[in-house]
Amino acid sequence: MKADLNDLNAFVAVARAGGFREAARASGSSASFLSEAVRRLEAELGVRLLNRTTRSVVPTEAGKGLLERLGPALTEVEAALDVVNRFRDRPAGSLRLNVPVSAARLVLPAIVPPFLAAYPDIRLEIVAEESFVDVLAAGCDAGIRYDERLEQDMIAIPIGPRQQRFATAASPDYLDRHGRPQHPSELLDHACLLGRFDSGALTTPWEYERDGEVVRVEPSGPLIVKVGGATDLSVDAAIAGTGVISIFEDWLRPYFDSGVLEPILEPWWQRFSGPFLYYPGRRLVPAPLRAFIDFVKASANPA
Repeated sequence: MKADLNDLNAFVAVARAGGFREAARASGSSASFLSEAVRRLEAELGVRLLNRTTRSVVPTEAGKGLLERLGPALTEVEAALDVVNRFRDRPAGSLRLNVPVSAARLVLPAIVPPFLAAYPDIRLEIVAEESFVDVLAAGCDAGIRYDERLEQDMIAIPIGPRQQRFATAASPDYLDRHGRPQHPSELLDHACLLGRFDSGALTTPWEYERDGEVVRVEPSGPLIVKVGGATDLSVDAAIAGTGVISIFEDWLRPYFDSGVLEPILEPWWQRFSGPFLYYPGRRLVPAPLRAFIDFVKASANPA
């Protein structure tokens, strides 16, 4: 029994993505190509690997067993091919990163365009989401996270600004109508715009610090948005005078500069360390990822 490597790759892509269309978008193939590849593989093996419905595609028990064994094996195949890739003048191949939406917006714009210009043979895919996932199980080569969310068995290198702050702001009109708070506890008397993570948790409490005093408040308000995907709606609502917002300072900086949002409680804004690029340390680093790592390090320490 001899299964085609392309068919095996197609099965893994579909099983991980949870659907043919999703896998097609992630892999750059067509859904019909992936469907035919999986059909061939099932016929060759004589067993159903995926249960297909109009709403989902889920591995069967046989499919789960195959996926569990295939993942590491295909990783080793990719690593072997990368050994050959090292003999090229320029690294080539695909690189898939899992990042929070804030990193996609605030960190990567300064890195991605020059990186792709320097490595035109690399195809970069960015998966932006707020849920904390296993990058390898998600089919990604590496990710970006903040230090409190890093897994212990990962290698991490700094990427982007090393110091960031959460900023609190509202429109001048809102503050003219409702007053400008001088202490974080006064936010309890204001309409605040909140976020909700994929886990269901709210982005509270809001935490502030000044001269060693730490203050945590549990504000409430008229609007809750999904963190990342709907954050811009919250910003627009703040600009329109709906309430007070608290997110990354760099996200709000253009609105401070234009005057449509006004910083409040700035002496209380907390600083925190910047994000890290992280990747597994137990496998050969693929050439596209190695190129990205070296590019990030060089960008942080220009000659």
